[in-house]
Amino acid sequence: MSATDPSLLIYKTDSVRMYILIYVDDILLTGNSQTEVSRLLRNLQQRFQMRDLGSLNHFLGIQAVPKSYGILLHQQAYANRILEQAGMINAKPVSTPAQIKTVLTTMSEAEFENPQLYRTVIGSLQYLTLTRPDIQFAVHQLSQQMHQPLHMHFENLKRLLRYIKGSSDKGIALHDDDLTLTGYVDSDWASNQKDRKSISGYCNFLGKSIISWQVKKQTTVARSSTEAEYRALATKASEIIWLRRLLEDFHIPQKEPTTVFCDNTSAIALANNPVFHARTKHIEVDCHFIRDCIRTKQISVHHICTEDQLADIFTKPLSNFRFKQMATKLMDEHTSSI
Repeated sequence: MSATDPSLLIYKTDSVRMYILIYVDDILLTGNSQTEVSRLLRNLQQRFQMRDLGSLNHFLGIQAVPKSYGILLHQQAYANRILEQAGMINAKPVSTPAQIKTVLTTMSEAEFENPQLYRTVIGSLQYLTLTRPDIQFAVHQLSQQMHQPLHMHFENLKRLLRYIKGSSDKGIALHDDDLTLTGYVDSDWASNQKDRKSISGYCNFLGKSIISWQVKKQTTVARSSTEAEYRALATKASEIIWLRRLLEDFHIPQKEPTTVFCDNTSAIALANNPVFHARTKHIEVDCHFIRDCIRTKQISVHHICTEDQLADIFTKPLSNFRFKQMATKLMDEHTSSI
């Protein structure tokens, strides 16, 4: 059993390696020897009632499409079911999942009369984000209102569904190429209008393939943009450590420190500075953690200009041009040529 993921079972003998991923009664089986994989499958079928469904094409609502570069994972069928559930299957598509500025009406502040529908759709959309990093920020923002949604929140939800209507065939591309782990991290300081907490966002790549991402509201109020960025960097470092350990289970050790791109020079300086300052006493734990990761050569923090910061899409609503620019680098379409 993998120490990093208890649902992942690993078999090793001599040069043979096989991996079994289990979720309830759904199983993925793969390895570097087709003969051994077939033998193991026969043994399992003798002991358990199970069926061989062949090569991977569908798993837990996620469809896998072979491509010239590798595999595309998408959830088009699931996305269409969400649209049908919300009565938006014939909606007019829009180009972005969230508006930069919210347009208020006389009904905006009124409570939405069907909160159960709102919560049901949001719950479904959270699962859709498994292959849709482009909607992660919008879903995160709408999820904050599930306890008491207003009409303005439902209008924002309908816009998100209209975006999904026009992009249901999008998914994440897994490239059969370089296996070097890299990451991007960003934050939007004091962006929450009610409590002034900041939003952290990050994404990680294995070569050209995006493999993990997160949007999260920080638990405490940051006193500066540097602090907000630094707290986001601490969260990012935890994910990097876990991914590096998981990759070791797959015999893909990261021999060099994982490069993390950040666009805040002050946060980078704080991460590399061994001297604590009075202004940063309140984030001392984060300082120790990140600096230890740098000292042990698990991560290496580098500056990147804001225009090239891919994590920007996880921290704020973007203009049409900026959003398309970022989303294109994260996503692919399963209708594109093989």
